[in-house]
Amino acid sequence: MKDKVRRGGGRNQAKADVIGNGGGTDAAVIKQDEESSFPVKIQGAGVEPFELQVHGLWLVQDVVMALLARDEVCPRSNLSLTLASTTLEPIAELQSVKGFKPGAVLRLVEEPYTVHSARLHLARVVELLRAPRPQDALREGRSPSILETLTHTQTPDSSSSNAKNLKRSLSNTKTESTHQDGAPPDYLLPGSSDRPIMALLPHSSQPEAPSHLRDLSLSCWNPPPGHRKLQGDFMYITAMTMEGRRYDITACPKGFFLNRSTEDVFDPRPAQSSAVYHCFTDLLCHISPAFKQTFTALKNRPPLPPVEAMPTPYHTLSWLGPHCASRTHKNVFSRLGVDEQAAAQVPDWNEELQAARNLSQRTLEERLLREKTLLQVNSAFVRAVMQGAETVLDGFAEPVNGNPEDPAFLWGGLFMSQGAASAVFGGERGRRAAQRLELKGVQAYSDLEGMEGLHTLPTAIVDYRGVRMSAQGLAPGLEGSDPDQAAAPASRGLLYGVNAGPQESPQRRQLLALLARAAKSLGLQRNIVLAPNGHQVPLFTSVDAQGLLGADGRLYVLDVFRTFPADANFCPEVETESQAVISEENINKTCEEEKKGGVKEGWPENYHADSGLPKSSPHGLCRLRPELLKAFIQHKHCQFTQRVRETLEENGGFEECAIACDSRATDAVRAACKDVGSISDNIFEMRFNPNVFSEGVSFPPSESSPTKLQQRLLREAAAFIITDQIPAFVEYCLHNNEAPMDGASLKQSLHQRGINLRYLGYVLKTINQSEHRERLRHITRSVISEIFIRSTRRVFNGFLQGVDVPCLSAAVSHFLCCLLVPHFTPSPVGEESKKKSRRRGRGASASESTPWSTLTGSELWNLVCQDAAETYNISDSLGSGPSHLVECYGVQKLSLLREFCLKTGVQLRLRDYLFDNQNKAPIGPDDIVNMFPVVKYVKMPTADASKVYAAAQGLIHKGLLDQAHEKLKEAAYLFGRVCDDLHPEACYCHSLLARVAFLQGKAPEARSVQLKTVTISERVLGFDHPNTIQQYVFLGVYMYAGGEVALAQKCLLRARLLMLTIHGEDHPYTATLDSCLGLLLTGDQAGQFLQNALRLDTSFFGPTALHTALNHHLLAQWMCSKGDYRSAMTHEKEALAAFTSLFGEDHAQTRCSKDFLSTITKQAVQVERLLRQSGPDGTEQTVECLTPTTETILEQMVLVTGIRRLAHSDKFQEYKQKHLERKAAAQRELGLKLNSDLTVSDTVNGGEKSSAKETGGGTEADGGSPAVDRAAAVAASDVEQTQQEVKEDAEGEKSASDPEVKMANGETKLTAAGQETGTSVPNGIKSSTANGKTKNNEKNGEINGAGVITAKASVLSSKGTWADVVSKPFVANGPAVNGVAHNVSANGTAEE
Repeated sequence: MKDKVRRGGGRNQAKADVIGNGGGTDAAVIKQDEESSFPVKIQGAGVEPFELQVHGLWLVQDVVMALLARDEVCPRSNLSLTLASTTLEPIAELQSVKGFKPGAVLRLVEEPYTVHSARLHLARVVELLRAPRPQDALREGRSPSILETLTHTQTPDSSSSNAKNLKRSLSNTKTESTHQDGAPPDYLLPGSSDRPIMALLPHSSQPEAPSHLRDLSLSCWNPPPGHRKLQGDFMYITAMTMEGRRYDITACPKGFFLNRSTEDVFDPRPAQSSAVYHCFTDLLCHISPAFKQTFTALKNRPPLPPVEAMPTPYHTLSWLGPHCASRTHKNVFSRLGVDEQAAAQVPDWNEELQAARNLSQRTLEERLLREKTLLQVNSAFVRAVMQGAETVLDGFAEPVNGNPEDPAFLWGGLFMSQGAASAVFGGERGRRAAQRLELKGVQAYSDLEGMEGLHTLPTAIVDYRGVRMSAQGLAPGLEGSDPDQAAAPASRGLLYGVNAGPQESPQRRQLLALLARAAKSLGLQRNIVLAPNGHQVPLFTSVDAQGLLGADGRLYVLDVFRTFPADANFCPEVETESQAVISEENINKTCEEEKKGGVKEGWPENYHADSGLPKSSPHGLCRLRPELLKAFIQHKHCQFTQRVRETLEENGGFEECAIACDSRATDAVRAACKDVGSISDNIFEMRFNPNVFSEGVSFPPSESSPTKLQQRLLREAAAFIITDQIPAFVEYCLHNNEAPMDGASLKQSLHQRGINLRYLGYVLKTINQSEHRERLRHITRSVISEIFIRSTRRVFNGFLQGVDVPCLSAAVSHFLCCLLVPHFTPSPVGEESKKKSRRRGRGASASESTPWSTLTGSELWNLVCQDAAETYNISDSLGSGPSHLVECYGVQKLSLLREFCLKTGVQLRLRDYLFDNQNKAPIGPDDIVNMFPVVKYVKMPTADASKVYAAAQGLIHKGLLDQAHEKLKEAAYLFGRVCDDLHPEACYCHSLLARVAFLQGKAPEARSVQLKTVTISERVLGFDHPNTIQQYVFLGVYMYAGGEVALAQKCLLRARLLMLTIHGEDHPYTATLDSCLGLLLTGDQAGQFLQNALRLDTSFFGPTALHTALNHHLLAQWMCSKGDYRSAMTHEKEALAAFTSLFGEDHAQTRCSKDFLSTITKQAVQVERLLRQSGPDGTEQTVECLTPTTETILEQMVLVTGIRRLAHSDKFQEYKQKHLERKAAAQRELGLKLNSDLTVSDTVNGGEKSSAKETGGGTEADGGSPAVDRAAAVAASDVEQTQQEVKEDAEGEKSASDPEVKMANGETKLTAAGQETGTSVPNGIKSSTANGKTKNNEKNGEINGAGVITAKASVLSSKGTWADVVSKPFVANGPAVNGVAHNVSANGTAEE
């Protein structure tokens, strides 16, 4: 019932939350959906009449579900609808009901209860009365939302684009009570080493929920005796009201009534003058005035936004728990029994998932329903896996097999097992790798489009208390397993696999066709292997995979853990064996080739000497990632086209070969195919054999040539990681200020390039060999921390296996102390521990020495270093203890503690921890609040929403902000329909929507959407996730744009606190935060933040980089505001020198910096003159200071944070000028009169006044003259080539979601919402010598080579300022912070 109510409410809520309608086909469907809804009146069942928006395509049961979610009806249940005294069938469509029309009156009718429906009604009442408390999320281990507490706001509906300023409380949080003047606390100032944990989760400003009842439980007379059951009694309930009165209540088909029973006497007869109430809360309101008062207040409370009220689909772990681990509120409903009611039937997870996948996908509405259902089923499955892991590993379930090495469990419709540790795959490490790869294989097959006939089982893996278990839905069984069908053909059961045997059936042909299509999509090659019986078996998958025909008639593929090709860098022994199984002749031939060449085909020259690869791995299941295969195929395709071009040029050129129609072109293609390793001789086609380099796989002699080609390709792909991908990642980090901040963002960034985490040691080696090693120290720190924590986790998993359940808290705290405290040794067992044991009720037995308690810090460190050397090929990098990591790499122990807890599921008590005291354990048993399962699961698709989101990103690249804004609103609507916005990609979509709205001058809408984005990020990704940090920064900018300076400062300080916690101060993004804080704050603290930002940018990007020059300018601006013109001149001279070296003397930015330096000089001279003229009374002379305007500060924050990026290349503008000159020349030749406002100078300098923004503003509209069209055609003959050049030149600077502004003739037009604004004096400085004046002209909003970005004068007002050349990319290479697509951006470098 709960799921159904949520589903109905979600549909209705999505309609209410829609921000706007988009364009295109899907938008038309949405618009039609909205227009076809109409109101109806709801009456009856004791509720006040109200109106409800319904859809003609809805079923009657959909209307009932929507009604049950309304506050006016809740918690009533078991209702039906009538129209004109006729009961409506639940499965009937509203539009088919006779007499149904807009404005019709529908009456709610109370239906009789059954035992089941009465229990469900009580469960609804209990769910309503259990109002969420501020600490509930932490107690359940879920990441909380801190935004409301931080800003003290009551957030309105985020869909309102013109929402008023939020109401704020005047009180401050406890952590900021001493800073009522708005100054940042000392621990947030630059250079502070304090890292208070208590400040991470401030106390909530929400009031505690009142108590409604003292107790509500099943009566001691329950269950009813037989004769009372025959009279309709379902159950007996006892309620203790807040007034102290005890009542016994009977549940019956008509509802609930008071009976005459007492504690001592059973009398089920109705009490005198006791009415029967259909809703249980009506009865409680009748007997208890206190309950009526609190219940009325509960129903009238302001509703939370959906993103705060709705539960997240998946569990996002919070590594910090409540400050007080003990309960502060008793559960008055625990004895009612509604929580422990077992389901009438164990869920069949496989059937539910396959039924959801088989839903129709013909229309948008059907696809959205299918995706929403899939998400609901999968999230329920993952929750069941978490509960099952706790139940099994806590000892509440018995294994169903007798194998102690691999116990298997059946619980809640799940089959859970650890899997057998095979020596072939590497024992325990191989077992864990197989489970992880199985999940990836299931994900790969599930993501294939158009493969509805091929099914996979619901799968997840869970790590809990050091044990990894694999959980799957129960397989439907094999078709034909009935003994009566033994003589049937072999079309049932095992249809595909090495052991399937020869057979022929329609089902097998269908399965082979599906697997062939899947192999093509996954890039897998059809291959032939030798079965154990010696027969040749053709395969489209790995050798382990099996194809089954289930008893439900569906085709399943299982055991897909070796779906992707092997990593040749980590399987040298397997490589030798795979070659040896072909034939003796090939062995001898191969050995001769190796003796002659010394290097096997595919490895680069000196590859082994330089990298030490290939080498052995701790397990035998090292596979390549699909992202790597995609990048490698693109790399080979570039080689292919280059070889074809070179061959054709050698044979006379492409045109001659094409005109001659001879075999030269075909020969060139064939030669290129052979050279790059294409599996086809005629076209470029790359596929990989997943069985090459796999343990125990044999190939027949006829497959010798294809196998050797595959071995070569896999060696090249493995070497591609070392030679291309890792250096590309390091280069990205070198130029990007939003490089990975923690382990999660590092892992995501590496995986997007196809780099497995087993290459972390080689990433570290590449950084150490780089000449920019010092500038990459933040990446070194992150890599070292990730290596250390991952090796520690493996040691921790083995450590927990020898710990009894009563000692878990003590063992975990002891392990953490050994890990983080230098030279920690366990305290001897003495009287003190005995006293503690007695206090805890364990007697003296707890004081006995156990194996885990004898672990010392040095022993643990040796184990971690040994694992790191074995896994990541690093030897002395970790040093001899935690002090080495702190001193050599700047690693924070708090950051290590956070990473450890997130990866192991440990939750710590919220308090400050001190790790420097070696005489006292910093973490005690009472600090371990809980341990939660960490689940990895199959991610369900959001196909339609993701496609619209990608289309919006494409429109942003073209500069079509208006269309992109509409598409983003459409994508946000679709995400809301599918996942109620609680999805990582929905978070990225809303963030981009807020940015585009802000750039269009819609600051209130941007602020409203960004509030929602921050809440989504905190709840879905984590309250301290790197993406949450960036979203807080954006929110601070939007709040400042709305005049909420105090709230903007709080958001930026919150972002800095999180940044200091997860990484520390020494990171390029900290410079971004400090620059913003320096702009917002006043006094000396602003200078501290700006000077720290300058120090960081100088150390990370160099003294002549754009970042450094920008910070010099900001410091000069701040010093001007203080009147220190001498220092301001020094910093501006540094900025001018940097701009001159980057762009030359004639660049706009250089001229602008010169003008500002001249302004400072003039002001300094004027001040000096005034001081001299004042004589001895100079102390009373008023000195006017140069102060930046609010608009200037906002513009600087927008550029510093990367909300708007500025490009440096003028190629597109140069092309426009050239194109218009040729067009004008053609017009003059034809004798046409030129329009005065279409001249070259006017168009290039001022922009095309009437350029069609629908097309990106490439050409001018000319009235439709055929002659002019012909001239334009001549001028536009090289449009495509020039645009491609511009695209290629800007590829290194572009980000998938970053708007860019192009400059025309050295001046950037900062316009938006149809307005161009500019200032006649650089930097928007206001003083007696510099007063900016604005000029408005109609412009179009375009980005990235299609014109200019637009922004209202109230948001951005400056022209030709220092900011025109600042390049702050939003994200490079994917969602390291915000999930945007793969684009590498070189931040801070200008292309000339």
